[in-house]
Amino acid sequence: MSTGTSNQEDTSQELSLLQTLRLKGRATPSALASATGIDESTVERLVEDAVAAERCTRSGQYVKVSPSGKERLAELAAAERASVDQARLESLYEEFDPYNNDLKALITDWQMKDANTPNDHTDADYDSEIVSRLTTLHESFRPWLGRLAELNQRLAHYTARFDTALDQVRSGDHTFIARPIADSYHTVWFELHEELIGLLGRDRASEAAAGRAI
Repeated sequence: MSTGTSNQEDTSQELSLLQTLRLKGRATPSALASATGIDESTVERLVEDAVAAERCTRSGQYVKVSPSGKERLAELAAAERASVDQARLESLYEEFDPYNNDLKALITDWQMKDANTPNDHTDADYDSEIVSRLTTLHESFRPWLGRLAELNQRLAHYTARFDTALDQVRSGDHTFIARPIADSYHTVWFELHEELIGLLGRDRASEAAAGRAI
């Protein structure tokens, strides 16, 4: 591997690390490895380097991004945004919108049977239908993820994250549909959407106003 390629990989991994910490607030190295698709030994090295550079802080097993780390993240994100074909990304984002609407409707139905009836998850048939809808959405969405990976290889690991979340759901652990503190399907979707918003140079407030935020 050439030095230039190695430096690009290091920068991409640093961006992934800082971005994941921004999205999660704090995380263990193990969780960072799962969320970034970077092996845990490399994550440990990245964390050590970031702590030494005062871009992250570490308390016990948890790592957090520091104010200077957020500044570094902004620099890296701007450079990545400039390197991405924005016309292709805009087109992909337009394709993403219907999937996003389907996922929002699915999560709403998972949480509420109707406007006045929370889903208490005692109706196995109702919950099974939601899982079936999620599986169908996932199978339809996967090719889109492949096209995103062709545009930005750093985001290729999202396919595996969605696969893992759905595998957990289909094995019977339905908390992996929408549980906030786990790498649930909804959590992974939210983080991917944040990545897309950032790559496009937009912000969540404007996307929410346009009805596109989940």
